[in-house]
This record gives sequence, structure tokens and C-alpha cells, in this order.
Amino acid sequence: MRLLHTMLRVGNLQRSIDFYTQVLGMTLLRTSENPAYKYTLAFVGYGSNPEHAELELTYNWGVDHYELGTAYGHIALAVPDAAAACAKIKAAGGKVTREAGPVQGGNTVIAFVTDPDGYKVELIEQAQST
Repeated sequence: MRLLHTMLRVGNLQRSIDFYTQVLGMTLLRTSENPAYKYTLAFVGYGSNPEHAELELTYNWGVDHYELGTAYGHIALAVPDAAAACAKIKAAGGKVTREAGPVQGGNTVIAFVTDPDGYKVELIEQAQST
């Protein structure tokens, strides 16, 4: 078994595509529409299946807001420099909700940003492997 994708319901598909591609550097991999069930899908990621897990952005036509609830946590992304990533995200109009710094009680450097629909994205500083 392997992770294929994570699905997020979004209130404005283009706004979400712009955030994940322009602010977080993902690529728009593919889109599809289902007129019978009135939804549009956009898959984004740093690569496509089977080598990479993807993020499925689902826009249900006519729904512009969702209650996120208390069960959902966050998506985590590895970055080589969390502070630099935060600066770049802010410069691109993204919202940093926790600046880069060590996790409480540990040494791992993390930060948090929020996407346009309020979903949390954790940035975890990890040295790049070659």
C-alpha cells in the first residue's frame, strides 16, 4: 500500500490552485469536471503518482465555504530552510500563522501557514538529500 492523495474541499478552486502552485511551489497536475454531480477536481503536487502523493482540491459547484471541524490536523511539507520558506510565502501573499522555530520541547524547526480556505500546512525543516 502507498499514499495516493489527500482530498481537500475548497471554496474557490482557482484561488486554491494559485496558493498551492504560486505560493507553495506545487505543479497543477490535472483537472477534471463532473457535470452530473456538479464538482471540479484539480490535482496538485511536487510530482505525480506513483512517485509522489498528490493533493486533490475538490470544488463542489456553488459551495464557497466549509466548516473545517476539529478533527483535521494539517498537511506537512519538508523544506530546507523554514524561515526562508516563511519569508517567501509572506512575499507571495501567504499567511504565516507560526514563524519558524523549534518545536516545543524539541529541536526540529517548524512553521505553520494557512491556505485560503483555512487549512493548516506545517513546514518541517529538513536537510536536502542528494
